[in-house]
Amino acid sequence: MGERKALLILHGKQATNDEVRAAVEACRDAGWALAVRVTWEGGDARRLVEEALTAGYRTLIAGGGDGTLREVAEAIALAGSDASLALLPLGTANDFARAAGIPLEPHAALALLDVAPRAIDLGDADGHLFLNMATGGFGSKITANTSEDLKKVLGGAAYFLTGLTHFAEVHSAFGRFRGPDFAWEGEFLALGIGNGRQAGGGHPLCPQAVADDGLLDLCIIPAPQDVVGTLATLLSGGILGLEAVSISARLPWIEVQATEGLDLNLDGEPLESARLRIAARPRALRVHLPEASPLLGN
Repeated sequence: MGERKALLILHGKQATNDEVRAAVEACRDAGWALAVRVTWEGGDARRLVEEALTAGYRTLIAGGGDGTLREVAEAIALAGSDASLALLPLGTANDFARAAGIPLEPHAALALLDVAPRAIDLGDADGHLFLNMATGGFGSKITANTSEDLKKVLGGAAYFLTGLTHFAEVHSAFGRFRGPDFAWEGEFLALGIGNGRQAGGGHPLCPQAVADDGLLDLCIIPAPQDVVGTLATLLSGGILGLEAVSISARLPWIEVQATEGLDLNLDGEPLESARLRIAARPRALRVHLPEASPLLGN
């Protein structure tokens, strides 16, 4: 084990979290020189990563929801650093952490600092990097429109309730998809391009994805006649009830074209484009994951 020194970049809403404070103190008692910096506004995570790398930190910790994890992961990768990243999942969905087998209890999550980091892939959507998944279609709007207050009260169920209240807005989109030895076009209801396996509060859109194979898993839910019924299945049980009708592939890159424009959600970051190329960045980030993590294949 090298130098036991790390910096935790903590989402501002978690600054008064007693469990996090106790876990940090336990880490320090175990011999880690663990510093903490708190975000306040947009752009803070990237700035804090840059400051940490300049100060010589080789291990960073992202403390927050999937959006915070993405911001810190992206900043490390864009800096070209080989610093490792540990994840302290503190959000409502924690989709990447759940799929990776990372404990949600802060003390257990920080214990992964003592597990050697593994190189995993990132997704790259025209220069916008993501750790977990790019989602599109109606499902991404549900995620974007779910209020923070509702998530505080209901947790993951908030996404389901938001989906129910937006049934009147359900509509499909037309898209063209192209990748190596793959092409499909048509009306679709939902789209997932995954480095991880689930999104939107636990919906496993890409249930077989692994994060270290140099590939992204593509899942397209074509729009059937019973659009509302299909959406209800997605909201209540995810893709598992729709495997027979879904379009899936595993690709190093995929080009997406949508004549009316496509609303994407990259781990919480909204992105709108009529044409987009999404590719895997192999071994772009070293992450402290459980040795038996389901997302590790190689």
